[in-house]
Amino acid sequence: MNIILVGYGKMGKAIEEIAVAKGHTIVLKIDLDNAHELNAENAAKADVAIEFTSPHSAFNNVVKCLEIGIPVVCGSTGWLDQFEAARQLCEQKKGTLVYASNYSIGVNLFFEINTQLAKLMSKHPDYDVSMEEIHHTQKKDAPSGTAITLAEQIMESISKKKQWVNAPSTKEEELSIISERIDPAPGTHKIKYSSPIDDIEIIHTAHNRKGFAGGAVLAAEYAVQHKGVLGMKEVLGL
Repeated sequence: MNIILVGYGKMGKAIEEIAVAKGHTIVLKIDLDNAHELNAENAAKADVAIEFTSPHSAFNNVVKCLEIGIPVVCGSTGWLDQFEAARQLCEQKKGTLVYASNYSIGVNLFFEINTQLAKLMSKHPDYDVSMEEIHHTQKKDAPSGTAITLAEQIMESISKKKQWVNAPSTKEEELSIISERIDPAPGTHKIKYSSPIDDIEIIHTAHNRKGFAGGAVLAAEYAVQHKGVLGMKEVLGL
């Protein structure tokens, strides 16, 4: 598989290491100084693009990939207010867009556990739910995209929670997410259900970026074989 890396920061380098170890080839690395090289001519040399940049550039990069006809796996967070436009363009172009707030296989299993736990806890209103997330100081968005996904899953089942807030809150209708930025933490997410009697917690802690990078390469392998707007549920068959 021939891959274009869009974004060559720490995640891009981690993806490169795993992709090459699996026998894939990086045919082009796009960064700030050569963004113009993400074009149809270079796309013709590749099977897929993997995009990890920033909230400010992700949407434009996704659009460019779809317009030049290359499947794109996007791991940038903080741009989901524009996701529907990306979805419509993907469907219009009959292209492929894989998006996940987190590509780690462990995190995606954690998503499933979170969903099931929220369903169970919806029958026990004595418990209040809150969240914490910790990332490295270079993380540009807060709360993390993973935390937002977890919060949305909780709110689907816990009807009293109407919105999440990125601050402590005592309001029943608000789901509090506390964000901390501490180096060198790759990512920790904690969901806590508290009652006067006891607490229930589930926690996912990443030890390094390899889980995210490995999942992104797995998603790219899936993307070259499938069309449409996809996520890790499809990639992992969940």
